[in-house]
Amino acid sequence: MISTSNELSTTRPLSSIPPERVSVSNSPTSKASSDQEKQASFDQARLDESRILQLLRARDREVRAHEAAHIAAGREYIRGGPNYTLQQGPDGRSYAIGGEVHLDASPIPNDPEATLTKAEIVRRAALAPAEPSPQDVQVASNASSMAARARIDLAIQRRNEAEQNSNQQQDVVNKENSSSISAFQVEEDRPSIFSQYA
Repeated sequence: MISTSNELSTTRPLSSIPPERVSVSNSPTSKASSDQEKQASFDQARLDESRILQLLRARDREVRAHEAAHIAAGREYIRGGPNYTLQQGPDGRSYAIGGEVHLDASPIPNDPEATLTKAEIVRRAALAPAEPSPQDVQVASNASSMAARARIDLAIQRRNEAEQNSNQQQDVVNKENSSSISAFQVEEDRPSIFSQYA
């Protein structure tokens, strides 16, 4: 499983911003000052909302691109589409702030060559995003270990096949030598031409 679950840290939600306390007085300058404070508070809230939306939109793009990179590189070993952790923005829309893609990273039984190929694909898929998460790096590390084991198994398999071929070739040579020796021995059992005339 490849995952990006970094939380977006933003300022507190707009709903938790306490309303400004306004003191009421009969003074006209006080009323103008109060209106200015309300306008400033409103403007600040709009700036905060705009900043939060910018952060959420940027994070959403980053998360979706991150998971798309895993999917593009993981090919046939991706198990299901991306799952996103969503956060609702001040505009009422949901934004992806985290995500994960499930990836089959298990070895292929009794086939070290196929396991090696799979491990290389899994490693590339884990490290495909521009900024892999710590879990992505762990998946890549596990895939590298799986590839190393597959290389060892493949070397053992090839050595065993080579020994088996060598033994079969030796058996053929031994049979050929055995039949040559038998033919030679048959020839020796015949009386020689010289011994017939002696």
